[in-house]
This record gives sequence, C-alpha cells and structure tokens, in this order.
Amino acid sequence: MPLFALICRDAPGMLETRLAVRPQHLDWLGRRPGVELAGPFIENGQPCGSLVVVEGESLDEVRDWATHDPYAEAGVFGAVEVVEWRKVIG
Repeated sequence: MPLFALICRDAPGMLETRLAVRPQHLDWLGRRPGVELAGPFIENGQPCGSLVVVEGESLDEVRDWATHDPYAEAGVFGAVEVVEWRKVIG
C-alpha cells in the first residue's frame, strides 16, 4: 500500500488550542491502521506543525482522512499538504 506524508503547519497563535486538543489528536491517530510515524515540528522549543506518514489507498482518501484530524477541525493547522512518499532508508 502506498505511503503518504501529511505536512501540516500551525496557524499563528494556535499553541494553546494545539495543547488542549492533543489528547483527541493522539486518539485519532491511534485508531488509524498504517500510521508509520507522527510527530510535531519544533521551532524555538515549541510545536509548530506536524508530520504524519501513513499508508493509504489513494491521495484523495488520505486527504479526506486528514480533514478529520482534531487539530484540523479545531483550526490548529494553517496549511496542510498531502503528498505520496516513498521510504528509502530506515
């Protein structure tokens, strides 16, 4: 099954919302089969976005799934890019 990378950048001023919604976000990720890795981008010691690599049926299916991320629904993300990704090392 293909892999896809979700590259998510937080909107300005969303740190408190990110922290408040984090438990729901982690639960949502944990319910998805095929999540290969996930974690925040860090700037100045604070989370400022997310990288998620997940197996999916298609780019459209993963894009649709990403719209239901609790962070996305709460407005944490200012931008989300979903691209097919291929693991080479690791």
